[in-house]
Amino acid sequence: MTEDSQRNFRSVYYEKVGFRGVEEKKSLEILLKDDCLGILPPHHESHAQVMMYRKEQYSDVLHALEVIRFISDATPQVEVYLYMHRLESGKLPRSPSFALEPEDEVFLAIAKAMEEMVEDSIDCYWLTRCFVNQLNNKYRDFLPQLPKAFEQYLNLEDSRLLRHLKTSSAVSKLPYDLWFKRCFAGCLPESSLQRVWDKVISGSCKILVFVAVEILLTFKIKVMALNGAEKITKFLENIPQDSSDAIVSKAIDLWHKHCGTPVHSA
Repeated sequence: MTEDSQRNFRSVYYEKVGFRGVEEKKSLEILLKDDCLGILPPHHESHAQVMMYRKEQYSDVLHALEVIRFISDATPQVEVYLYMHRLESGKLPRSPSFALEPEDEVFLAIAKAMEEMVEDSIDCYWLTRCFVNQLNNKYRDFLPQLPKAFEQYLNLEDSRLLRHLKTSSAVSKLPYDLWFKRCFAGCLPESSLQRVWDKVISGSCKILVFVAVEILLTFKIKVMALNGAEKITKFLENIPQDSSDAIVSKAIDLWHKHCGTPVHSA
């Protein structure tokens, strides 16, 4: 079994037995507590040692930033993560007052969302760093293609809605960075984000397209009533949060409808 297949086993298995993304985390925890299944993570015996190394590395990088007075007790935690990532990547600027690059804004948005999901700061940093690295490396060539894929699938689901977006000159001005670069961090609540990010980490960034499509379908009446790209974009950047779980569930259904049950499809 390939590495991607192993990572995606969880999502595929639970969907086949009927969970289809609903409370995946809770269902996983319940099943793994059942000793009779005999399921253990690979190389379980090395987990403690790996975590020790990661903790030491985190402490060393944090200490280095403190020594050069790049951070202080007043520095927001997500900015600390960013500076640590910059230092480890060899891209730390000379002063913390540097202007943020677009990629820094993406990192901060993802880190802020991750903080709501993970209590431990060391885990939060490593998860954020690995997630961002996956986006920048594995999905580097795919992410720029997602806006076109979004347009394609929205046309299949509701061509009238797409025509309205084109008539309003909104297609090129939709919040693609929020959707596809930040992976909906700052758009969806963390409980919904976990289910989307689970798919991304498992090997398919195309789930992001279907979440965006479903957002448009869910708020079709509101969007159709808006004229002008600016109004449409502003609304989509601040959608109501109370339908997020339903949006993600329907997006997963759309994903399966158009892509089957991908094992590690980008």
